[in-house]
Amino acid sequence: QEQMVESGGGAVRPGESLTLRCEASTSACMGWFRQVPGHEREGVAAVALAGRSRYNDSVKGRFTIFKDKFKNTMILEMSNLKPEDTGTYYCAAGEWLLLIPGPLPREDQYEYWGQGVLVTVSS
Repeated sequence: QEQMVESGGGAVRPGESLTLRCEASTSACMGWFRQVPGHEREGVAAVALAGRSRYNDSVKGRFTIFKDKFKNTMILEMSNLKPEDTGTYYCAAGEWLLLIPGPLPREDQYEYWGQGVLVTVSS
């Protein structure tokens, strides 16, 4: 059983940046999801063990996901944040999940989840 631990949430103003971190695993694919109260959890980005990445269209060009292998950490760098980026962000890992071209992996394709960190973007 993997224990996913996120860090780095906080409150920022629109246009500012924030970096989220998650202790990495040896799973084939790791990703970030976010959820706003009253809405379904949505995929934000995913990264494969070999380094390939995918993004939700709403964050392309603003967010970058990668794994820092030296620190064994998965990182989500978020820039030019918007109020609609507000939500609880969850780290997830899919032990045998293959990241293929197309839509981001679904929530039910990941086995392991963190507790979530809150990101608030507000002026």
